[in-house]
Amino acid sequence: MAELRTRPEKASVAEFLGSIADENRRRDCEAIADLMQDVTGAAPVMWGASIVGFGRYHYRYESGREGDWMLVGFSPRKKDITLYLMAGFDRLPELMQRLGKHKTGKSCLYVKKLDDVDRTVLRDLVRSSVDAMAGQRVDR
Repeated sequence: MAELRTRPEKASVAEFLGSIADENRRRDCEAIADLMQDVTGAAPVMWGASIVGFGRYHYRYESGREGDWMLVGFSPRKKDITLYLMAGFDRLPELMQRLGKHKTGKSCLYVKKLDDVDRTVLRDLVRSSVDAMAGQRVDR
């Protein structure tokens, strides 16, 4: 079975965030890091070269594939800041409607900047995802 390429690294999260050239994007990412650390109670860890993750959960697919993955995380991608909320969004339509300007994938939330979204609603979304994954959490 192939091994995941994206896994926890020993690289410095502070150095990674400090290397974000755009000052506004850097501040947004620092604020997201603070929010996620506060909600999860877990220290930030680099996952691969460009994802900051918090906490871990264990997954096991019907195929037999299993492993550990970040509970929540984010990455300052070229176009958007991508937030990884592993529980997804389908069960939270009222929060998603109140969030503000965003796009979603299955477990990805895409925002251009934090000023586009309601930070209280964002915190509620992160909290909801962490709570939904609590039974699979392995970092506590």
